[in-house]
Amino acid sequence: MPSTLVHLALGGMIAAALLGSVFDRRSLLVVLAVVAAPDLDSFLALFFVAGHRTLLHTYLIPIAASALLYVDLRVRDRSFVRGRWGPAGVRVAWVSVVALAFAGIGLDFVDHGVNPLWPLHDQFYVLDGRFEVSDQRGIVQSYVDLSPETEQSGPRSRGSSREVNISTGVDPNPGGEGGGPDPDTVEDPERLFPVVRHGWQLAILVSGTVVTAARLRLGDIEEH
Repeated sequence: MPSTLVHLALGGMIAAALLGSVFDRRSLLVVLAVVAAPDLDSFLALFFVAGHRTLLHTYLIPIAASALLYVDLRVRDRSFVRGRWGPAGVRVAWVSVVALAFAGIGLDFVDHGVNPLWPLHDQFYVLDGRFEVSDQRGIVQSYVDLSPETEQSGPRSRGSSREVNISTGVDPNPGGEGGGPDPDTVEDPERLFPVVRHGWQLAILVSGTVVTAARLRLGDIEEH
């Protein structure tokens, strides 16, 4: 699963691309804080059955945030966000929502899955598949092909929050009603805090860090 550092690297690249003239250290920190927030449910998993990749990995959060921003900016007579932080605050808010959806939740959606519609629909899904162009079969894709006769490699269910337990460094041996190893049988479970586990994660980590650092450097040069 992607580490928080990988999430932050992609979030920083999104901030560098979309914040435009309001990109600075402060606005970057706001976006990165929002991107890192979903992983806090690793700690909540110690107290709730619906824990990691459920409580704060639901897409209802960015959807609700988008709706609130829209109402505040377009429906209300006087916008709180614009009045408090100006146009820069509006852009930071929207970019934070985008970064949350793609960098904060999206990376986990394609790697081991999330509970994307909790609590309305308590089911883990992982988005996996392929898209190819064949000279014999034409376009081949499996993201939306839900035919029972074909191999399921698109969005597929993994079970509810009671059935899926994801190990983290905070909670290395999740148990309870949802399954997983019995805590009484493991005296000292290993606590793993992943940094990079796949080549594509290393690519995101390096490229995102370099792009974000370069954007900050360019901003410093322009100021002087």
